[in-house]
Amino acid sequence: MTTATLPGPQRIVCLTEETTEWLYLLGQEARIVGISGYTVRPRRAREEKPKVSAFLNAKIDKILALAPDCVFGFSDLQADIAAELIRAGVQVTVFNQRSIDAIHGMLYQVAAMVGCAEAGLAWIEANRASLAAMRAEVAALQAQGKRRPRVYFEEWDEPPISAIRWVSELIGVAGGDDVFPELALQAMGKQRIIADPLEIVRRQPDIIVGSWCGKKFRPEKVAARPGWQDVPAVRDGQLFEIKSADILQPGPAALTDGVAQLHRLVRDWMVAHG
Repeated sequence: MTTATLPGPQRIVCLTEETTEWLYLLGQEARIVGISGYTVRPRRAREEKPKVSAFLNAKIDKILALAPDCVFGFSDLQADIAAELIRAGVQVTVFNQRSIDAIHGMLYQVAAMVGCAEAGLAWIEANRASLAAMRAEVAALQAQGKRRPRVYFEEWDEPPISAIRWVSELIGVAGGDDVFPELALQAMGKQRIIADPLEIVRRQPDIIVGSWCGKKFRPEKVAARPGWQDVPAVRDGQLFEIKSADILQPGPAALTDGVAQLHRLVRDWMVAHG
């Protein structure tokens, strides 16, 4: 069955990366007529598709010129963009997925909208099995007496912002314990600011993972922070970067490459330090 005969929107603009990557994975990239300028997954999308938005703003005239029959967006942060497009008569679907289950739900909805519900569900079930296998591997290590590491995930450095919910949940799947689980439930970055950086020290993370929203993570800068020399992660050299594109977009990347990287870091720590 060709894309033209499948139901659902035929001209889609994706204001964030995760729906672009998902449509490519479903083999429905021909439907995409515009993408976010921040898109890096898949790499070919940047070469093939017009870039029409950032995250908090978009080129409305350019989007309208593409005559989309649907625009996919993410979260309340894109509410103003969505409102302007709706007033212009465009169909807009804005998802607000912030947990693993909600990401799976979004993926299924998008797949169903483009006539690929069966393929989408198969991918989701395979992903759930992969996450379950990680949990089982961690459980086996714990049965051998290995300890789960305490993990601090830093989404931004000045001021320090801790992990959002899906990242916190993926840390748990990978075998670690987020040191700021209470902040992970807060949707907005400003709600996850750690006012006193020494509170991070007090929580004694064994592993520090940085993903500074597209800015290169500098472990040496983290290690040089005043009072951080006795943090286990700093003392043992357990500071690592995971690229934002792999973990901070609530879509396929986080559930595959992002969690796989977390799992390798945690598993290695459990074997060596647990």
